[in-house]
Amino acid sequence: MIKGNFIDNLPKVYGIYTGGFLAFIIIMAIGEQMGMTSKTIGICFVAFTVAIYAIIGYLSRTAQADAYYVAGRQVPTVFNGMATAADWMSGASFVAMAGGIYFKGYGYMALLVGWTGGYVLVASLLAPYLRKFGCYTVPDFIGTRYGGNLTRFLAVVVLTVASFTYVTAQINATGTIASVALDIPFQYAVYVGLVSILLCSMLGGMRGVTWTQVAQYIVLIIAYLLPVFWISNKMGAGFFPHFMLADEVARIGELEQQFGFVKNSAGDLANVPKGLAGITKAHSAVNATPWAFISLALAMMMGTASLPHVMMRYFTTPSVKAARKSVGWSLFFIFLLYSSAPMLATLSKLSLIDPSLPTGIIGKSIAEVQAIDWYQNWNQANLMFVSDFNGNGTLELNEFFMGGKAVVLATPEIAGLPYVISGLVAAGGMAAAMSTADGLILAIANAISHDVYYKIIDPKAETAKRLVVARVLLVVIGFAGATIAAMEIQGILGSVIWAFDFAMSGLFFPLVLGVWWKRANREGAIAGMALGLISGAGYLIWVRNGGSGFLGITQLTFGIFGSAVSLVAMVVVSLITSEPSAATQRMVDEVRVPAGRSILGKQ
Repeated sequence: MIKGNFIDNLPKVYGIYTGGFLAFIIIMAIGEQMGMTSKTIGICFVAFTVAIYAIIGYLSRTAQADAYYVAGRQVPTVFNGMATAADWMSGASFVAMAGGIYFKGYGYMALLVGWTGGYVLVASLLAPYLRKFGCYTVPDFIGTRYGGNLTRFLAVVVLTVASFTYVTAQINATGTIASVALDIPFQYAVYVGLVSILLCSMLGGMRGVTWTQVAQYIVLIIAYLLPVFWISNKMGAGFFPHFMLADEVARIGELEQQFGFVKNSAGDLANVPKGLAGITKAHSAVNATPWAFISLALAMMMGTASLPHVMMRYFTTPSVKAARKSVGWSLFFIFLLYSSAPMLATLSKLSLIDPSLPTGIIGKSIAEVQAIDWYQNWNQANLMFVSDFNGNGTLELNEFFMGGKAVVLATPEIAGLPYVISGLVAAGGMAAAMSTADGLILAIANAISHDVYYKIIDPKAETAKRLVVARVLLVVIGFAGATIAAMEIQGILGSVIWAFDFAMSGLFFPLVLGVWWKRANREGAIAGMALGLISGAGYLIWVRNGGSGFLGITQLTFGIFGSAVSLVAMVVVSLITSEPSAATQRMVDEVRVPAGRSILGKQ
């Protein structure tokens, strides 16, 4: 029996949880040996983990505004780092990142560089100072720093556009995993994922989401690393395959040349079927030039420092110093997965194309490949496809297609690992997508309930009424996100990248200049947010409709254009209008002092 304060007992609580989860994996492995079906194993993994998250969410229920919005500002740095890592390592990181690297190689490393480097900006420019400010939400900072309801409202608009774009990708990921694990259509599976997400956040708000995300991080990191090490040992690449990455990549290059790997003039795989064209076509510009790599990394860095659900995590720490330390722990826990994504993509491709391995399929007959169990499973999910284009009955390298979402989820089966590992990976992917979706939906609902309803519409609203509004918004936003996700308008990774671009277009410079430039005023912030978001969105629409773009800025990096417009507008308008009041300028000076009382104090 655990006694004493919950916060003091966190290592013991999560130690017991980790041990219990490992025991569950062992029980499932024994069940598989005793004849338990793969479908039953998949259902058990998803159901067990979601049930645990729901229990944590229920136990974390609260009726206090401070606990609901910022977890009482008492989350220790290590655990906040784990929660942030789970919040950050979304379905895109877990499910789609390795797929992107699988198909486009080094170009997708720009995402890893940008997303990791973004935390340097978070730590040095924003997180400690926003924590010192003492706000509940990012629009709370914008509204108080610059003054006026319009600035607060515009910040909510940018937050909603960016976060909603992001959340549809996460619900897409939960739907993909649930559809495979539970063997139900994707259009229904997205709503199963939504219910799972709401169970974690409905009652406890940020407190419930925080402790759920710590539990989800433990699941997702075990689920990601275990297959990498297992497959690596099985293939003879060593226990730490990361050290052998260069050799394995060179081997892939040799095999692709040997098998006559063909690309078209756009750099995409030739003969891609229409239904899977998005695997390679949508992001063909990633590898085009060094500037394409640099600009994508830059956009992801600035986007990271602008995303409200990331900033919110640092509002939960006990102090400014703890917020800065928490960023360091976040980077450490994120690195554990990010350093393994390129290796998993490499091992997956080798498993398929290396004829010296028993799992290799290139050179086998089309009929033989179509009879393989794992191929049939993923073909039914519309994530794998083979076609005998040249009519010789033998599978060539350009005749096998796999959706990017399937790379992580299908690799354990392809590599011949026990199905229990596939169930574990499905649970890990579900944890990754759910944890980010929790944070995103909460960010939108909290911003609208706190900054629009409470701060603008009804400043006298009681706490109970504010929390009811927040919870209703959670359901409405989640349902809308699931409905859009079911339409599959954009792939997981593409949607995530757009979210970063939207966030940086409207929020990066209003946030940074709000901390570091006292002369920035309300009129400048309004111009920066409005023109940045509009110009960024307009540029995206233009390029998507056939516009050529300029300066190498593509639909993946439109945030560079939007944020540049935001910066110019904000500086010019601030300088031609009156400077902020002396009280506001003193407040900005005080924000940069690492010690002392929060600017806003208790809300």
